[in-house]
Parts: sequence; structure tokens; C-alpha cells
Amino acid sequence: MSDEELDAAYNVRRKAGEELFARHMERYRAESERAVDGLPGRPGIVYDEASGERLDVWGTGEGLRPVFVYLHGGYWMALSRNVSSFMARGLWEQGVATVVPDYTLAPKASLEEIVRQVRACVAWVHRHGRDHGLDPERIVVGGSSAGGHLTGMVMAGGWQEAFGLPRDVVKGAMPISGLFDIRPITRVYVNDVVGLDLERAAALSPALLPVEHRCPAVFVVAEDDGEGFLEQSRWFQPRWGAGELIVAPGRDHFDVVFDLADPESRVGAALLGLVRR
Repeated sequence: MSDEELDAAYNVRRKAGEELFARHMERYRAESERAVDGLPGRPGIVYDEASGERLDVWGTGEGLRPVFVYLHGGYWMALSRNVSSFMARGLWEQGVATVVPDYTLAPKASLEEIVRQVRACVAWVHRHGRDHGLDPERIVVGGSSAGGHLTGMVMAGGWQEAFGLPRDVVKGAMPISGLFDIRPITRVYVNDVVGLDLERAAALSPALLPVEHRCPAVFVVAEDDGEGFLEQSRWFQPRWGAGELIVAPGRDHFDVVFDLADPESRVGAALLGLVRR
């Protein structure tokens, strides 16, 4: 593909237009604030001493609850946990807790460091979850866009031993509009901030990494997503071989995530299916 074609395939903000993009970002903030208002939980826990990054725990209850770890998007350089908890109340009503971490954004952190941090978040849930009402044996990880890529990096093998984790620590995964081969990103505007070369991009591509345990997965992509995101999910899902692909009708790259809070939607029902296995 030419550079212009790649930009059209992966520049979803330009595809949406600035007015619609701004409305989506405001909805992220407003619905996240509504979701956690009065919700039991504990925000602002440091999960990684090296970086000082924090996570929020929402929707706890009596006993241990299965936990959905949500990794926010923003092309590794934007957004935060404060605008990414919009599913927490809906999951709480279904008996599921939510963990939403921050990670250091690019260019302050390299993508290698961002990946290390989200893996450290999973390790924290496994080690300390019981102290916060989280079941360490029922961890499902999901995320949108860049968060979908980071979900893939948690699904991959070869990292768990270094964190003292079992290889099946992640019991299910839901990458949404994920990036599984990020080599094309080296040729689009995002790379001005992320600063990847082809060798590093290949080493950070879930589709090119070893797999030691194929956890159940549901791959989600919006019907009106960027063509690059659609193709990546369509290509990687059958190669993963332990899950399904949902193309969410009437959704775009930014609003598909709100289905996570709706157990009546196909996406919301699929998420509950993963956490209740």
C-alpha cells in the first residue's frame, strides 16, 4: 500500500472527522464518570513500582469476582484510565469487577515499556487481586485500538515466566479494533510520536510472537472501522484459532466500546461469556 492508502486505512480520527471525534471523547468522559459514581471500588492503586503507574478497581462485591482488565486506546499516546471505565457499572450489575490501568504514554515511554507496564498490571491482579475482591483465576483482558494491540501482547507467550505467572494467567481476551501486526504503523503519522522501526515493530507485533497458551478470545471490530483495523482482525482471528470474530453493526472505531456495558448487545454478551467460563 502507498503511504496515502495506509493513512486512510489507519487514521480513524480523520475518518470520523473532528466534530464526531470530539463528541466521542466527551462521551468517554461523561459515561465513565456516571459509571463509577458511587460504585464500590478503590481508585489510584500503584501497580508498578518502577513507573509509579496506577490502576482503578471498580465494581467489587461480596466474595471474589471475576475481573475484566480494560486497556485504553489512543494510539499509545493519548487517553487515560479516567475516561475509560464506562463499562464498570454494567459489569458490576452482572457480578464482574473492572480494573482500568494507566500506562505511561508515548513519547515519554517507549512501546516496549508500555507493554511491560500492562503485563505488570496483569501480574498485580494475579498477585494482589484477592486483597481487593478480584479472583486471580478469572482474569479476562480487553482493550480498544492501541489497547487491542496491548491485549494481544498479553495474549502472546514468552513473557509470563519473567513475571512469575502461569502461562494461562489470562483466561480470556477481547481485543477490540486491535493491531496485531504493527509494521504498517511505521509508515503513518503515529510513528512521529511512537518512533518505531521495522525490526522493533515486528518484535512488538502479537501476530509474529510465539503462542504458548491459546486462551479463548473474542475479536471485535466495528462495521464502520478503518479498513486497516478490519483487515487486521479478520486476518488474525482465524490464526489465533481459539475464538470468534464479531463485526459490530452500526458502530465505528470509537463507539463500539460502549457495547461492553450492555449485556443485551452481542459484544456485551460475549464478554460475559468469557468471564463466566
